[in-house]
Amino acid sequence: MELPKFLMGDNTDCSNDIFVIHTEFPRFIINLIDDEIEWLEDFEGADREELELEVAALIDQASEFYDREMKRYEEE
Repeated sequence: MELPKFLMGDNTDCSNDIFVIHTEFPRFIINLIDDEIEWLEDFEGADREELELEVAALIDQASEFYDREMKRYEEE
């Protein structure tokens, strides 16, 4: 199965949160309400340094994905 790069996540226990799941390396779940990230990978030394350089771009991409999806829902 081929997954899209981003998925939206929802849970009624966290009704005020907006979750976006990044399915490619480095995999993570971000809550767009407070930008809290839960990493689904284990990182070591050099990986962590590289990851820190990518984080801002990944957060921007997740936010853009969410905005695009919401616009598409409104158009339906």
